[in-house]
Amino acid sequence: MPIRVLIADDESLIRSGIRLVLRHAGDIEVVAEAGDGAEAVALAVRHAVDVALLDIRMPGVDGLAAAERLAREAPGVQVVMLTTFGEDAYVARALRAGATGFLLKDIAPDDLIAAVRAAAGGSAILSPQITRHVIDRYLDRDGDRAAAARHRLAELTGREREVLGMHADGLSNAEIGRRLYLGEGTVKAHVSRILAKLGCANRVQAAILAHDAAN
Repeated sequence: MPIRVLIADDESLIRSGIRLVLRHAGDIEVVAEAGDGAEAVALAVRHAVDVALLDIRMPGVDGLAAAERLAREAPGVQVVMLTTFGEDAYVARALRAGATGFLLKDIAPDDLIAAVRAAAGGSAILSPQITRHVIDRYLDRDGDRAAAARHRLAELTGREREVLGMHADGLSNAEIGRRLYLGEGTVKAHVSRILAKLGCANRVQAAILAHDAAN
């Protein structure tokens, strides 16, 4: 079955560009497009999409509010925000709301296709440099949050903390496996246990928690 994708952006040119890129991937199908957040939520539910690409700034219901609604109304949808460097502060809220990650709008075509595939598989879509830039600069750093995060991470085993730390740095399951001499399936099993222990909805929320604990 192809990966079912929704594109939401108030600029039709952006939507067209993304659609043209994704149509070249044989395993991805753009099943819906929206010009605002309210329409995006309705179409995502109606078409049972796997991945929703949401622009952060849209008229009416913006991408952030749409992401929060999808987390409640269609939790199976992997939400990826479309952004520019000037909108990093908004991304922090999106990640807190459970978005799988975010992509810069000038992403290379091959990287966009790979990111959609990764999102459909539940992977966090954050390159190492963007992960550090956004999380280190914009997420809250108060002592209470850091202490609470460290308390939650204390439930993890040493190996699980290693895996989580590498995920927080933006490494993929395959890269972590190579560094720790583990099979990719073993890494995925570790990640599943980490998410369960921490009560996180996805890898991005776990990565944020790891960064909170380190501050």
